[in-house]
Amino acid sequence: MADVIESKIKNYRTAPFDSRFPNTNQTRNCFQNYLDFHRCNKALSAKDQDTTPCDWYQRVYKSICPSVWVNNWDEGIEEGSFAGRV
Repeated sequence: MADVIESKIKNYRTAPFDSRFPNTNQTRNCFQNYLDFHRCNKALSAKDQDTTPCDWYQRVYKSICPSVWVNNWDEGIEEGSFAGRV
């Protein structure tokens, strides 16, 4: 399974279609992938497992989200004022 994930990450070009967010506005898709990345890292780190599968979410949110949003969310996580549940 890890080989499949690694090959998908290597061949990654842009965010694939996500049927949960079919509309043109991808704001929720951006935010959800950001949350999924941080939740995945937190869960796998707690179990002392490899966090490479989480890289998929990071690549997706980095291709969809404006960098200003990501910077603000990262600052919010560091300060403890982030609105999402990570």
